[in-house]
Amino acid sequence: MPTAQATIDFLQDQLSSLPLVSTHKMFGEYCLYVAGKPVGLVCDNQLFLKPTDPGTALLHAVVHGHPFPGAKPHLLITADQWEERDWLCSVVQATDQALPMPKPKSQPKAPRSPKAKRFKMAP
Repeated sequence: MPTAQATIDFLQDQLSSLPLVSTHKMFGEYCLYVAGKPVGLVCDNQLFLKPTDPGTALLHAVVHGHPFPGAKPHLLITADQWEERDWLCSVVQATDQALPMPKPKSQPKAPRSPKAKRFKMAP
C-alpha cells in the first residue's frame, strides 16, 4: 500500500523545526532528505531511518525493519513515536549528522566530435 500524502504532510510538520527537510516521491513511496542528504524512507506509512550509532542511541527500543523486500535493514520509527516532535527531530538530526554527504553524480561525458579516421599503414 503506497504511503498516503497525509502521512507525509504530518511527518513534514513534525520535522518543520529542522532546516532543509524535504521528501521526494518515488514509486508511491518517499525518500526523506535533510539538506539534500537522504536519511530515510517512508514506505507503507512507516518511517525507516538509515542505521547510525548516534540515531540508534536515541531510540527507546531498537526495532529494525525493511522498507521494501530486499532492502538493507533500517531503524523503524513507529507512528506512535512521531508524536514526540522534539525526540523525532533529534533522531533525524543525529542520523543526518552521522551520515556522509552523498557522492556527487558523475557528469555524462560530452559526445566526441567526429574526427577523421586514422588508418595505420602496413610496413
